[in-house]
Amino acid sequence: MQSQCFVELKSFSDLARFVCAFREYPLRVYSHELNGMRVLSSGLTLANTLLLFYTPMTKSGRYISYNSTGGKEFCDVVESTKNISTYAPIIYFETQISSLPTETENPGDKFHPIRVKDLGSLARLTYDPELPDDTNLALYAVPHNSSWLIGYITSLDMDETFYQFNFVETDSEPIKPFLKYQGHEGKEPEFADNFEHGFSYLSVIKIKNEHPIFGLR
Repeated sequence: MQSQCFVELKSFSDLARFVCAFREYPLRVYSHELNGMRVLSSGLTLANTLLLFYTPMTKSGRYISYNSTGGKEFCDVVESTKNISTYAPIIYFETQISSLPTETENPGDKFHPIRVKDLGSLARLTYDPELPDDTNLALYAVPHNSSWLIGYITSLDMDETFYQFNFVETDSEPIKPFLKYQGHEGKEPEFADNFEHGFSYLSVIKIKNEHPIFGLR
């Protein structure tokens, strides 16, 4: 069954990071009505599901601007692209974003949760030998019971496409927006808010509430 599924993010910064950070070509962002409020959304097209991450829209404009420097993220909705930043275009819809039915409990695709031993294994999983130049650099932080799961989405293409949510469980919410990978130094990854030359980084996108699509319930 083909459907669309909406997952709320923890903050506007998480959406800006998702559509802009580490992307040569930022994703399109959609402005539309959802459950009686105006939201901004963008997402992933799965085999049977249009998965859309969203956050309430509190300001109008033509672009989402994003920049991370000096240990701080600068995110906004702006009218022009005149400043040095990364920009994701906003498209305004007056009707429903798609004709697909909205499913929350039983979306067309559901991730199979797979526990990974540590953050180092999770970071190395983001390398795809079949598509080495098409790296997906987004991790997803999902609240689960009294802990947080930091995960990476992979797929297995056979007669059908199967999706996995590969995760590491942590005791506390990740506060910093990136995971810094230090493999060349033989060190475990750590969460970071600024960039140093010679290291690899993954963005961390926080989900507001646990959602059935992650297969955790």
